[in-house]
Amino acid sequence: MSNPIQGLPAADFDYGVTSTISRESGEQSSGEFVKSLQEAMSQVSQLQNEADAHVGQLLSGNSQDVHSAMIAVEKASLAFEMMVQVRNKIVQAYQQVSGMQF
Repeated sequence: MSNPIQGLPAADFDYGVTSTISRESGEQSSGEFVKSLQEAMSQVSQLQNEADAHVGQLLSGNSQDVHSAMIAVEKASLAFEMMVQVRNKIVQAYQQVSGMQF
């Protein structure tokens, strides 16, 4: 069974002080970041849908497998908690950047 929760793809960062970013490359990396977040949110949604399906089958009597239902619910819960923490970090970073004086 593969792990449906995957980390965001690693990016090659240049930590050089003299590095400059063109507008086009900045927009491209911004688009990739947004795309990564959207993929992560869709994975969380998929896990929640799977958990709902397992619980629904269990409640309707179509399944006796409580173990897999509980695992699915816990996976969905952990994925959601992780996504909330990612959102909190993004908001915190935005607030720090918006508070900077240029």
